[in-house]
Amino acid sequence: MKKLGYFIAKFRVLILLVSTGLLVPSVIAYFNTGINYDLLDYLPDDLDSTIGADILDKEFHNAATSMLAVEGLTEKEAVQMKEKIADVKGVNRVLWRDDIADITVPMSMLPDKLLDNFYDDDRSQFLMIVKFENSSSSSITMDAIDEIREISKGHGYLSGMSTIVKDTNAIIDKEMPFYILIAVSLMILVLSLTNTSTIVPFMFIGNIFYAIIYNMGSNIIMGQISYVTKALAAILQLAVSMDYSIFLYHRYEEERSMEEDHTIAMGNAIVKTASSIAGSSLTTIAGFLALIAMRIKLGSDVGIVMAKGVVFGLLTCVTILPALMLVFDGPIHKYSHKTLLPDFDKLSDFVVKHHKLLVVIFVIAYIPAIYGAKRTPLYYNMDRALPQDSDSVIALNKLKDDFDMQATNFAILRDDLPQWQYQKMSNEISELPGVESVISSDDFVGPMIPSSFLPSELTDNFNKNGYKAIMVQSSLKAATPESTEQLNSINKIIKSRDKTGVVTGESALTEDLTYMTTEDFNSVSAVSNIIVGIIVAIVFKSIAIPLILLATIQLAIQINMGIPYFTGNQIPFIASIIVGTIQLGSTIDYSILLSSRYVEELKVEEDKFVAMKTSLMETAKSIVTSGLAFLAATAGVGIYSKMGMVGSICILLARGALISMIIILVLLPPILLLFDKFIRLTTKDLRPVRKEKNGEK
Repeated sequence: MKKLGYFIAKFRVLILLVSTGLLVPSVIAYFNTGINYDLLDYLPDDLDSTIGADILDKEFHNAATSMLAVEGLTEKEAVQMKEKIADVKGVNRVLWRDDIADITVPMSMLPDKLLDNFYDDDRSQFLMIVKFENSSSSSITMDAIDEIREISKGHGYLSGMSTIVKDTNAIIDKEMPFYILIAVSLMILVLSLTNTSTIVPFMFIGNIFYAIIYNMGSNIIMGQISYVTKALAAILQLAVSMDYSIFLYHRYEEERSMEEDHTIAMGNAIVKTASSIAGSSLTTIAGFLALIAMRIKLGSDVGIVMAKGVVFGLLTCVTILPALMLVFDGPIHKYSHKTLLPDFDKLSDFVVKHHKLLVVIFVIAYIPAIYGAKRTPLYYNMDRALPQDSDSVIALNKLKDDFDMQATNFAILRDDLPQWQYQKMSNEISELPGVESVISSDDFVGPMIPSSFLPSELTDNFNKNGYKAIMVQSSLKAATPESTEQLNSINKIIKSRDKTGVVTGESALTEDLTYMTTEDFNSVSAVSNIIVGIIVAIVFKSIAIPLILLATIQLAIQINMGIPYFTGNQIPFIASIIVGTIQLGSTIDYSILLSSRYVEELKVEEDKFVAMKTSLMETAKSIVTSGLAFLAATAGVGIYSKMGMVGSICILLARGALISMIIILVLLPPILLLFDKFIRLTTKDLRPVRKEKNGEK
C-alpha cells in the first residue's frame, strides 16, 4: 500500500488524464441504461398478482391498459377520435360500444349492463378502453400516451398505471438536473463554512463527480434501474462519500506540516488514510447490500447501485482526489478563511458533566421513538407520488368523480368452465361493495346480439389461449382496508370455481406490495444490523462496542421514522424500508469515528472522563461537517422535488443525518462512559481500569 500511495502522488497528472478519459465510456453507458418508472414491476414473480399480470401481458396484451374518459363529443366524433387513437403506434386496440354494434343502433337495443360500463349516469360522458401493445413503462407506450393526449386534447382524460408512469418519467427527467445542482450548491456552501480553504470544497465535489459518473455508467451491466435509484443515487453518493474526502484532506494537512516534500506528504496521507476509510466504508457498503434481502426487487436495485457508488467513491478518494489536491496545492493554501465551527470544548464539558442525566434521556427517548415508528402511516398508491396538477392525477380524479372508478383489476381463469359458471361469478362480483362494473365477453351479448355475432377481434380481448379474463372496475382506492376486503372476496369467488384462478391489476399488485413491505422491513432490518454489527466487532475487536453503537444509531432511526406519526404525515412505503438501512450504513461512520478515538485515548489515558473530553473535541468537527454536508445535499432536493416519493425519502434522510449527528455527539459519549468497564473487558488490547477516578466537575 505504501508504494501505491507514493505512485499515486508521483504520477498525479497521468492519473488525472486516465481518469478523465474513462469518463467518456461512462457517460455513453449512462445514456444507454434503461430506466423503469413502474415500481409494481419489482414485485416477486411468484405472487398471484404478478402471475396474472404476466398472463395479461403475454396472452392478452393487456398488461398496459388505460381508461379514456371522453366528454363534449357526439358519438360520431367519438368514433373518429377512436380510429385515430387506434392507429397510434403502440396501441393494440381501443374498445368502445361501437365494437358491439354500430352507433346507428339505438342504445335501447344494447345490454343495460354494457351501457352502464361505458357511460356515466346521464349518458353524457363515456369511457373507451385503450390497450397498449407493450408494457406500461416501455418507451413505445410513453410515446403513444403523448399522441393520445394530443388527439383527445380538450375532450379526453387518459388514466391508468401507464399514464402515472409517463408523468413520473417526465417530472423526474425535468427535475433531475436541478437535484444535482441544488445538492452540489448547498454542499459547497456547508463545506466552505466548515473548512478553512476556499478551494478544497470544489476539489471534493470534483472528485465525487468522477465517482458518480463511473457508478452511473456501470449501471449498464444491470440493464435498467428504477427511477427512484436514478433520482437518489447521485445525491446519496455525494453525501455518503464526502466523509472519505474530508478524512484524507485533514490527514494530508497534518502530514504536510511535518514533511517539506508535498509529494511524500500526500503519499503518507494516502497510506495512513486508506486503511481507516476502507474499514469505515465497509459498514456503509454492508448497509446498502442488506437491501438485497428484500423480496421486492427494488431493494436490490437501490442496494447494488449504492454499494457500487461507495466503492467508486473510495477508489477516487485515494487516487483522483490526491492528484487534484497536489495539482492545485498552491491555490488551496493561498485562498483560505476562518471556519465557523467552534472548538466544541463547551460541548465536551457539558456531555461529561451531565452524562448520568443524558443516559436517562437516552433510555426514555426510546419509548416515544418506537411507539411512533411502529405507527407511522404509509402510502402505497403510485399517484400519491405525483403533483395533483399532473395529467394522470387529473384524469384519475375525473374517473373517480364522474364514473366512480378508482382502480381496474382483472380476474384470470381457465376458459373450460360451463358458461353459467362465468355468468354466476360475474354476478357475484358485481354485487360486492365498491364494484362499479364487471366486463367480460358475456357482457357484449344481449337479446339482439347473439354471441356468434361477436367478432373475434373483440372476444380475443377476453378469451384467448385457454384463459378467460374478467375486467373489474372498482370505486375503492387501492391500498385501503375496504379495497383489501374487496380483493379477498373476489379471490374467494374465483378460487371456488378455479383454484388456479388469479386476480391482478392495480389494487391486487398494490395489495401484494403492502404485504411484502412488512415482510421486507423485518428482514432488511435484521440483516443490516447483524452485518454492520459483525463488521464493527471485527474492526474494534470488541463485543461491547458494536452493541452500543447499534443501540445508539437505532434510537436515531426510530426517532426519525416516528416523527411522521406525531406530525400526522404519511410516508411512501419504500421509505420505511430503505431509509433506516441507509441511515444506519451512512451515519454509523460518525459513531465509529468517535468510538475509535475514545478507545485510542483509553490506551494512554486511564481516566475515562478525560479520554472522552479529548475524543469529543478531536472528532466533533469532522462529524458536524459530514453530518451537515449530508443534510444539505438531501434537504435541498427534498424541499424542491415535486415527486412525493423522492421528496419524502430525501427529507427523511436529511432529518436522519441531523438526528444521528446530534445523538452521537450528545448521547453516545454518556453510554460509552456508562459501559466503560464492559468495553474494557470485552475489547482486545484495552486494560481494565485500576482505580476509578472522578473526572466530573
